[in-house]
Amino acid sequence: MLYICSMSDFLTKIENNMFRTKALWVVVAILLTGHVGAQPKSDLTKVKVSDLAQEHAIVNIWPQIPFVRGKDLCQYHDAYGRTKREQMVELTQTVRGLLREGVDSRNMVALLNTMDEQLNQQKSVAGSSPGMDIFLAGTLKASLDRVYRERNPQTRRFAFFNPSPLNELMRQKRSPLSPSEWDPFLIRGLSGVAYGTYSYAPSCKGDLLVTVHIDLACGHTYHFQAQGFPEHVMQNIGLDIFETFQRTQFPSKLKIGNQQLELVGAPGSGVGSAPSPKSAEMACKAMKARLPTQDEYEYLSNVGDWNGGITCARGKLWAMANNMVMAPDLPNPSPVRSVAEFPGKEFSYYCVR
Repeated sequence: MLYICSMSDFLTKIENNMFRTKALWVVVAILLTGHVGAQPKSDLTKVKVSDLAQEHAIVNIWPQIPFVRGKDLCQYHDAYGRTKREQMVELTQTVRGLLREGVDSRNMVALLNTMDEQLNQQKSVAGSSPGMDIFLAGTLKASLDRVYRERNPQTRRFAFFNPSPLNELMRQKRSPLSPSEWDPFLIRGLSGVAYGTYSYAPSCKGDLLVTVHIDLACGHTYHFQAQGFPEHVMQNIGLDIFETFQRTQFPSKLKIGNQQLELVGAPGSGVGSAPSPKSAEMACKAMKARLPTQDEYEYLSNVGDWNGGITCARGKLWAMANNMVMAPDLPNPSPVRSVAEFPGKEFSYYCVR
């Protein structure tokens, strides 16, 4: 309940900036209360990190992404990024330059004021023009979709999803619903919401500093940040979102032939490293698991990181049982080698059962 209250406080602040946020935070409240209310009180403390892999194998996010403009870091750094002495030196150099150009000293102050007003007016016009929030939300969706088209995973695990019928969607576009009109049964089909902030970057070269926050109903939160020009900044965030949600989660299960293989990962991480295959084998035994066989390593590598497998990256050595090593860079006569061929090397591994 503390999490819901803190979210409500934050929502109230954003509510004052844009109407759509009212509806968004009602969605958040319903998502969170619906999830918490569905659990017995004795189970509220039993939510595990692995819940994302189990409960949210496919994450459906509300398609409306509100962005709130934050502090103008360009103006802030312009005002406070230099000492008074540095500002006076810059002003003196400007005055000397104007005098060398033959400007009458009696008109110097008026000219400087005019130049300053013109710069402020240009910034004001650029900053007051509406639509930046809509533009950022649109480019985020487009950038994420482009990554999915390029990587082309079998199952898309992160999507912007509108659970209402198409005719209801069109009605919302014409006249947005008030918070009291949201259908809680439709909203329960969502996994969470996304929202963000943007500020003019301190470089004062037209780029933005953007943050995107994703809150899931199970309680997990994810935060992404990037800096760049408005038309490019969402490309990095879209790629980060894809890799975060599409990458293989641990633990997870994958079917190989007629058998089901559980990917346990390494202690404390997904893919770990060990000074020897024996050390990796002992770590897996402590987790009641084992190291993969050659066939399992190769099959999971072919499946890939975006479809539930693990790519055996070149340049790495992969630990196997009985002090054996799989070296993808040395396929002939066999990639399976003795550890004695690699003295002083580090070995990557993960555990399966």
